[in-house]
This record gives sequence, C-alpha cells and structure tokens, in this order.
Amino acid sequence: TAACGALVDYVELTQKGQLPNLQPPRRQEAGFAMGIDAATRRNLELTRSLSGGREGSLLSIIDQTQTGAGARLLADRLAAPLTSPEAINGRLDGVQYFVQGPQARETLRKIFKATPDIERSLSRLSLGRGGPRDLAAVRDGLKAATQLRIAINGDGLAPPPKSIDTCLRDMGEHTTLVDRLQRALMPDLPVLARDGGFVAPGYRPELDELRQLRDENRRLIRDLQRQYCASTGITSLKIRHNNVLGYFVEVTPTHADKLSAGAPKESGVDFIHRQTLASAVRYDTAELRELEGRISTAAEKALALELGLFEDLVVEVMERRVAISLAASALARIDVAVALAGLAATQGYVRPVIDGSAAFSITGGRHPAVEAALAKAQAHPFVANDCDLGEEQHLWLVTGPNMAGKSTFLRQNALIAILAQMGSFVPADAAHIGVVDRLFSRVGAADDLARGRSTFMVEMVETAAILNQAGPRSLVILDEIGRGTATFDGLSIAWATVEHLHEVNRSRTLFATHYHEITMLSAKLARLRNHTMRVKEWKGEVVFLHEVVPGAADRSYGIQVAKLAGLPASVIARAATVLETLEKGEQANAAARLAEDLPLFSASVEPRPMASEKVSAVETALADIRPDDLSPREALDALYRLKVLLDDDDGKQ
Repeated sequence: TAACGALVDYVELTQKGQLPNLQPPRRQEAGFAMGIDAATRRNLELTRSLSGGREGSLLSIIDQTQTGAGARLLADRLAAPLTSPEAINGRLDGVQYFVQGPQARETLRKIFKATPDIERSLSRLSLGRGGPRDLAAVRDGLKAATQLRIAINGDGLAPPPKSIDTCLRDMGEHTTLVDRLQRALMPDLPVLARDGGFVAPGYRPELDELRQLRDENRRLIRDLQRQYCASTGITSLKIRHNNVLGYFVEVTPTHADKLSAGAPKESGVDFIHRQTLASAVRYDTAELRELEGRISTAAEKALALELGLFEDLVVEVMERRVAISLAASALARIDVAVALAGLAATQGYVRPVIDGSAAFSITGGRHPAVEAALAKAQAHPFVANDCDLGEEQHLWLVTGPNMAGKSTFLRQNALIAILAQMGSFVPADAAHIGVVDRLFSRVGAADDLARGRSTFMVEMVETAAILNQAGPRSLVILDEIGRGTATFDGLSIAWATVEHLHEVNRSRTLFATHYHEITMLSAKLARLRNHTMRVKEWKGEVVFLHEVVPGAADRSYGIQVAKLAGLPASVIARAATVLETLEKGEQANAAARLAEDLPLFSASVEPRPMASEKVSAVETALADIRPDDLSPREALDALYRLKVLLDDDDGKQ
C-alpha cells in the first residue's frame, strides 16, 4: 500500500496534478508467475538478443499481434509466465479456439489491423494532452469491438471458451458514445484541438451559423478584390493574409504609384501604406479592416464553441473510462490469442499438457529462434530432439563437442517451458510440462568489469544463486560450469554442483559439460542420465548431426572445431601432437617433455597431418619422387601415375 501511494504521489508531482487513467490495484498471490532472474532473461534472449536489439529475440519470433495494446500484453505475458495450471489452460483454450477457425482468424486480423490504440488515446485524454484524433481513436476502437463480437458470434465457430467469452462480455455496449463521436467528428482531423475545424457540420447549429458567417465574409473579401482590380486598373492586385498584418492589399512596386497618398483617387478608396518589400508593396483600407473584424469575430466564436464541444466529448469519454479500459483490455487479449493461434498454425506448434505434476516431457522439441533463422536463410531444417526430465531421471548430463548443439538444446527446453506457461502453443510434436515455479539459466560467459568481476566470478555468482534458490519444481539449465579456471578446479566444482543438484535441490536439470569424467556419476546417482550429441567422423573431419542420444561422449573434438574456425595448419598439427602426447602419458610429465621439445620453427615446415587423418596413395607416391633425378620422359610418366592413383582414390571415396 505504501509503495502504491508513493507511485501515485510521484505521478501527481511529475504530471502537475493530472492523474492518468489509473485502475484500483489488484492483489497477486506470491508465486503467481514463474520466477526468472535477470541473468536468465538475458541468457535466453526473451525480449532482447545478446547484441541488445529486438531482432533475434524470442519476442520478435512469436509476435504476430496487430495492435499496440496486443503487442504490449504479449511482452508482459512473456516476461511473467503463469504458475496456475487452471489459468494457463484457460489461455490455451482461447488459442486453440482460433487455431480451429482459420477463416475467422483472418477476419479478426483484418479488424485488428485497423484498430487504433485505445489505451494510449485514453491516457492522453485523461492527462489533458489529447486531441480530436484521440477521440476518433476511442470511437474507432469501440466500433472494432462491435465488429469483432459480430465476427466471432457469426463466423460458424463453436461456442467460445470461457476466456474468450469473458473478453466478449468485457467489451461492453458503447453504441451511444460511438454514435455521438461519429456525428461530432470530421473525417479529417487536426492534431490539436486549438487548430479547430474538427466538429462535423450539422452537429451543432450555432456552430454552423458562425462558420457560415465567417465563410460569407471571406467571400466578400474575394468580391472586394475584384472591385479594387476594376477600379484601379491593376489586374495583378491581390488581397492576402498573414498572422502579422492580417488582411492587406498587395501590388507590385511597378503599380505602387497608383495607390500612393498623392496619386489621383480614381477608385474613390483611400489606400493606406502598410509595408514595402523588394517584390511587393502592401496597403490597407477601411473596408478591408471592417470585413477582417467580422471574420475574426466569427472565427473566434466558432473556435471557442468547438473547444467547448471538445471538452464535453472528453468529459463523456472520461465518465465511461472504466468500461472503455475494460474493452481495450479485452481487445488486447483477443489480439494475443489470435496472434498465437496464427503462430501455431503456420509454424506447426502444438498445445502442451500443463498440470501440477513433476513431469517434463518434450517430444520433437525445437528452438523457435534458431528454427526461424534457418528457415529465413533457406538452410537445412532444424533437427528436433526429445527431452524427458521425469522423476526417475530429473538430471540429464549432456556431453559432446562444441558446435554440436548442446547450448541450443538446453535453451530450447527452457523456452518451451516459458511459452507453455505464458499460454502459447510450443514448437514440438508433443509436450507435457508440470508447472515450473522458477527457471534458472547459466549459459554463456561474460565478465563484469564495472563491478570488478571476472568471467569466472560472474559464473560462480550465478551458480551460487541457483544452488541456493532452486527447488524440486524448478527448471535449471547449466552450461559449462567451471570452465574459467584451472582444469582440476573446474572439474571439482562441476562435479560437486551436479551432486548438489541431484541430492539437495532435486530440480529438473539439464547440465552440459566437457568434463567427461563427471559421466561416471551415473553409476552413483540414481536419477542422473548421460546423454550426448551425435557426431560422425569422416576423413579427419567431424560432422555435427545435432541429435541428442543416450550415452556419453569420449572426446570433445576441440581440435577439429578449431580447424573449422580457420586456425593455421601448423597450429592444428602441433595441437594434435600435443594432444596425442598428453593422452598417452601422465599429464604433468607429458607437459614437461613437450616444453623441453618445443619446435620453435615448426610453423615454417610443412605441418604433419593430424593423427586421425590417413596418408593417401598419391601423397606416398609423391613423397618418393626426386624431381632432380628425372628425365623429361620419366617426369611425364610419373605425372600419369599420380593421375591414375588420384582417380583410384576418388573412386574408393
């Protein structure tokens, strides 16, 4: 209550006493929404990508809303997924209702596309900053609500579910207000009320009379111009107007002598000099002053009456602002349901099963953002994967090489949980999710120099938050814990973290690591399962299949990935040698031998092939050739032999 009071006081102070359209506060039960900390939101790129922009975020992928209010509501739901199965399933019922009616969905999208932002217009009007266009926005938004109700009730759809039926009731009945605004406002409206000209003819008779008087006097001005042209003989004479001089007679300097004070008064009119410019001379007359006064008086009275009518319309709108706000909220909710239904229909999303169990079973799950990026680039289709973190296997230890898709697999399951609990269909073939109360993600690495934290320190702080807060209903995503320090230190921290998550937190957990030694814990921890990313080796190269299968990886293929990244061949060859030596001997002794036998000039020599590569017959034959000892004929024969060997190798491949 104190916080709400402070906020209202702040608004009164900053808005100079003008309060916006505030609704009474509503109490939310503790834990009504999934807990997602700042690090997790950043790592999962919910509303902003890691580069800082909206493009590539989950919100940018799923947002197919047509209205501003709908887009804001979708972002709010994504930021705070629900934890009540009943409330989540109510939202899912609304989405499924529109999934089953593609024709009605398209009709509603067209209505929403022409629907203005009622919430913003109502807020501006309540603060005294609104204009005629805001009144028109309220009118058109309420008209859209009526059209939408008719479309839903008369488009051959089944009776709407409770969530949609509630929206239809919340839209209310606003025929009287819409009719008055329709009659009162012109088709083309100015931005500001003080500009006038926004009240439609026929709405107020006295306003029409003032406008007629003003326009009649303007016609008299045109008649006066023709009279002056005829009496002075100056055909180029014009009567003009500006905000400084008002109405004035203007002639070119060539004809100024005919209107000057000493000139003969053939016209019988006294022209009073007002202003001389390089290209024009300006005059005034008593007749012109009289007409201008009448025009000004009529225009001022008309504008004053229009402003009064504007205030009356604003008061009427404000008297109904609670009902209008409710209608605006209902429009936004239906817009979100229609948008999510369109997303599900076009992208092949399915309705998840949401309940209060401890289940977490995803069949054919996909990462929405990566899938969309692959489709945009017209690349290979996304490889879907299953994930089952049930009570008997609530911790998956995922191993495999870099670039194989471990991080994508971890993130996609977290995103599926968020989408499901915000009330959206999910990118999978099937999904059964017991409600997740808190979501934790430790993916990626970055330092925090402003706070004096290294990359490893940031990682440890985030891991500490997970181990201290995660519970049995939480979902934990951990990627490469312990990589920022010495090998044995990192391994020991990762090992202890896995044990703590399994025995103490008992959270549903996906834990990706390159410490293959931890896979031995599967023999000790009953609910831990080893899974790995499938790869295939082909002629010294590694092919990533992006499939998650049971089992453990025996190596990380780091050197092959480094080769793909473009490291010099000499570095790759030396790394292969070092790896082979380290794997054969005891680590400390092997490292000492390598340091003593440092090949300082190896970069200038032809790098030897990696241990996993086979030397071809062509290379063997080429190594035996001594060019200086060959005659021209022998050299030609040797070239033919190499060509035959090369063709044979290609045939075997």
